[in-house]
Amino acid sequence: MPTEPGHAVRRRWSSIDRAAGGLAADLGLYTLSAIFAAVTAATSTLLPHRAWGAVAAVGYAAAALVVVGQLVARRTRPGASIAGTAARAAVTALAFVATALLPMVLQAIQRAGGRTDRAQEEVVVVEHGGARLLDHGTPYLGTDAIAALPPGEQLLGYLPYQPGMALFGLPRALAGDGWWTDARIWFAVATVVALALAAGTVRGTGARLTADRTADRDAALVRAVQLATVLPVCALTLATGGDDLPVLALCLLALALCAAARPGAAGVAVGLAAALKLFAWPVALVLLLHAATHGRRRLGRMAAGAVGLPALALLPAVLVDPAAFVDNVIRFPLGDALVTSPAQSPFPGYLIASALPGGRWIAAALLVAAGLAIAVHLARRPPRGAATTALICGYGLLAAILLMPSTRFGYLLYPVAFLAWAPALRHAEAEPGTAVPAGTGDSPALETAG
Repeated sequence: MPTEPGHAVRRRWSSIDRAAGGLAADLGLYTLSAIFAAVTAATSTLLPHRAWGAVAAVGYAAAALVVVGQLVARRTRPGASIAGTAARAAVTALAFVATALLPMVLQAIQRAGGRTDRAQEEVVVVEHGGARLLDHGTPYLGTDAIAALPPGEQLLGYLPYQPGMALFGLPRALAGDGWWTDARIWFAVATVVALALAAGTVRGTGARLTADRTADRDAALVRAVQLATVLPVCALTLATGGDDLPVLALCLLALALCAAARPGAAGVAVGLAAALKLFAWPVALVLLLHAATHGRRRLGRMAAGAVGLPALALLPAVLVDPAAFVDNVIRFPLGDALVTSPAQSPFPGYLIASALPGGRWIAAALLVAAGLAIAVHLARRPPRGAATTALICGYGLLAAILLMPSTRFGYLLYPVAFLAWAPALRHAEAEPGTAVPAGTGDSPALETAG
């Protein structure tokens, strides 16, 4: 049973989320996002971020005005469809286009026209990786090759991702410097497809739910999609860099497929994510534990994709140049490379590592301790439901991001999205006649049963 303070927090958050049919929180989201984008446009030291803010501020402001109109319609015409969940979903989609896709395309066009300040380093890194994959069979450069580069280019010589990420650089390697060959365009395509499949999978449970529960699920899904798309940490990331968004979207698709009891497809989705970036590996592990609670057959079907796809992606790169793989994917993120990673947001792990004697070891020990605590929890109470799995992934990655010596503020999009999707997943996996109390999906504490 939850404690009284925890229960009060959940009820309070639920009341905020549901106020005016969800429109009050929509208005707050778009208004605060518009302010953030405007401040970014005026003050950011990163030119791609400033360019994003100038366009996105207008998109967020327009979305906020539309929500004001919806609130007026709801008050003057109760039950009006323009203020319902479907209309909120449409505004979310348009806001995503205006605040993420439009700025991204504009920057890609300007970059193709010669602007060198219209993409973050990770876009260039992935495209270089695609060219190396095409030419040499591995996207990675070894230490000697990186050392031979001019000092200002050595950072761009590292590809700290899994080999699959280099596939997003192949269009530019094959077709040249067009706007549509920009790696961000293909990050966005993969993201939109995976999120659409995830949302469709969650909504595909409608036949099992009552009308009221279907409405609650759809409202929770709108909020979940908002926090995985139009939230500034997501929209800004997609428009200027973008490599994290397809990883996140594939993980959310895997969770949705777990809620729909489709372990084989879930394994393929999270396996694809794990073939792109290490951030998906903890998610894959938790999903495997979830599958194990439902029997060996489901575990085997999940493992085929979750383990097999990353292994297949790793094999060619390891066979061609294993040392280069280690240098890029392991040594560079750990700070043991020729150059230091620029991922240095002022979270506790970074502050400890940079300010205390032996701070890197202290931060590493805290990170290991957090991992062990989560492992103990999982061993004692493995997740039986997709919603619980999402919560564990969200809180676990939040702890890791806060404690890692080298990290980015943008990585917070992972825990935010996982926690936001838990309510929709809970409605999707609940059996007919099972009560889903108001606010349970918004719990700030880990569930202990699926």
